[in-house]
Amino acid sequence: MQETLSTTRHHDNLTQIIQSYYQLTKPRIILLLLITTAGGMWIAAEGQVDPVLLLITLVSGAFASGAANTVNCLYDRDIDYIMERTRHRPLPSGRVQPLHALIFAIALAVTSFTLLTVFANLLAACLAMSGIVFYVLIYTHWLKRHSTWNIVIGGAAGAIPPLVGWAAVTGDLSWGAWVLFAIIFFWTPPHFWALAVLIRDDYAKVGVPMLPVIEGNEVTARQIFYYTLALIPVTLLLVYPLHVMGAVYAAIALLLGGIFVQKAWQLMQAPSDLQVARSVFKYSIFYLMLLCAGMGLDSLPVTHQLTAILGENLQSWVSALP
Repeated sequence: MQETLSTTRHHDNLTQIIQSYYQLTKPRIILLLLITTAGGMWIAAEGQVDPVLLLITLVSGAFASGAANTVNCLYDRDIDYIMERTRHRPLPSGRVQPLHALIFAIALAVTSFTLLTVFANLLAACLAMSGIVFYVLIYTHWLKRHSTWNIVIGGAAGAIPPLVGWAAVTGDLSWGAWVLFAIIFFWTPPHFWALAVLIRDDYAKVGVPMLPVIEGNEVTARQIFYYTLALIPVTLLLVYPLHVMGAVYAAIALLLGGIFVQKAWQLMQAPSDLQVARSVFKYSIFYLMLLCAGMGLDSLPVTHQLTAILGENLQSWVSALP
């Protein structure tokens, strides 16, 4: 009782209440999801996105992701209390009550669905809701505590936001959208397994079968390298055969992918080196952000014009050769 009373005193003002509910949504995770959503919209709109639609889709996506993350916090509050890294989150610390968290998650989901249905289209709204369902039921409930495939299969939930962005612009899902889905799907295991290596002991303490806990760091490092290696050709599918992206994106994707593979190789050579694992984890975040930035840059009309001019000049120069 004393612990409950001491924690409720944290909510003496509205700012602290808002902060607790904000923390429930895991905002750092949401940021990456919104970047991929914007990337999907930018490509689908060929670099000319309606700013109002962009804003509403990103806000809706943040609400949908926040709802999924809040339910995840609700479901995992028992193991969050055991792990030192998560013990001070709003639910295990007692700053937010479970019922209130559930109501908050439902409100976020309903708001997200309504905004996307009204301002975008029903397909985008349904995709956002499918992301919530997949993350909560497939990853959180079914896989996370029962299988080392939790990150591989569960990663599909994090790959849905670019589909939402694409559908919000076009009203359908073409092959380009599904390649974006595949990029996030292959990116997720190297990203999350690198983190799992860092906090392996915490997962072992609560019995969550993350790959480093069950198979060890060496197997995990090899899997990180294989998925990173496979990621490069997947990113280039947007260039060929789909021709959705051009030379600027191709150069960026190859450069970023090469660095990613190099870091994954270094981890495979020293799988127990936490500094190397931390480097892989941090770079994976920058990789995804910069790759999406490259998509946006390549899709701009001015980039198309400059590329066309350079191509014509190169062709003229080649034709003038003896």
